[in-house]
Amino acid sequence: MAAFNFDTSARSALGLLRSGNEDSALVTERLIAVADGMGGHAAGEIASKIAITTLHSLAPILTNKAIDSDSVEDLFLHSLHTIDLNISEYVKEAIDLRGMGTTLTALLMHADTIALLHVGDSRCYRLRANTLEQLSNDHTVIQELLDQGAISLAEVHNHPQRSVLTQALMGDGNIDPVLQIYEAKEGDRYLLCSDGLSGVLTEKEIKTLLKSGDKDVAVKSLIDATYINGAPDNVTVLIADVTREAVSTNLLLGAAE
Repeated sequence: MAAFNFDTSARSALGLLRSGNEDSALVTERLIAVADGMGGHAAGEIASKIAITTLHSLAPILTNKAIDSDSVEDLFLHSLHTIDLNISEYVKEAIDLRGMGTTLTALLMHADTIALLHVGDSRCYRLRANTLEQLSNDHTVIQELLDQGAISLAEVHNHPQRSVLTQALMGDGNIDPVLQIYEAKEGDRYLLCSDGLSGVLTEKEIKTLLKSGDKDVAVKSLIDATYINGAPDNVTVLIADVTREAVSTNLLLGAAE
C-alpha cells in the first residue's frame, strides 16, 4: 500500500497593520510547519526564518523512510533544540536583536503516524469528518489562566496579557517541547496557522471555511475573512489533506521565502 503524504495548499499574507511579514512556513510532502516571529519587524522575520530554514535543512533526515519511528521522533523533538541553538548563535553576532523569538508548529508524517511538534501560540487543527479539533495547546498566559479557571472565555478578548507567551524559541534554552503522536487517516484535513488567523476568527468560522472541498478555495476564504475583520497581524495558513496519492512539493513561504 502506498505511503501517506500531505497534499497541501498554503499562503502567507501581510496583515493590514504590518509593514513586514514576520511569519514563515514550510511545505513538503511529509513535513509542514508554520513559524510566527516576534521582537520587532526585522528580528521577528529573522527568528521565524531561522526556525523554518533549520527545519527545512533537516527534512531529508526526518522524512527518510528507512529510519525507524522512534529515531525519527527523537530527531524531530531534538530539532527544536537545534533551532533554539541557531537563534542563540545568531544573536551572539547581532546583539541588537537579542529578545527576538518565534513560535513553531510542525507536522511530520512517518509511516502511519503524524507527529505534532509545537511551541508558542500558532495552532494545529484537525478536521476529521465533521469534527474540528484543536490539537495544539497554546503556550500563553491566557491559556494557563483558562486552565486554572481564573478567567472565563468571555474575558479573553480584552485581557491585557492576551498576547504574552509562556514558551517560544528565543535562543535561551528555555523550552520544554512535547511531541504528540496521532494516527494518520486518509481524508483527514489539517490546518496549521499563525495567530493572525486564530486570533481573528472564531473556531466556528474556521470550521465553516475549512470544510470547503477545494483546499485552495479554503485557504483564500480564511485569509479573506481575516482581512474583512481588519487583519491586524500577518496571517499564514496551511491546509493539508492526508492522502496516499504521490505528492511532490518543496516550498518556503513568508519571511523564509
